Amino acid sequence: MIAIEERTNVAPICPHCDQPLDRVARTRLKDTFGKAYIWVCPHCQKVLGVTQRKGFWMG
Repeated sequence: MIAIEERTNVAPICPHCDQPLDRVARTRLKDTFGKAYIWVCPHCQKVLGVTQRKGFWMG
């Protein structure tokens, strides 16, 4: 099992432009069920990830 370590001194950087990430931007996608977002770097606008959460009734 891999342990999770809580740290407050982490300074993440964008994997695309190497700028420090003190914030990220998100855009909500049109989704019939639940919520979906694209997360982007505020500096270079490249995609960092996509998340989706289904509605509570879908499991």
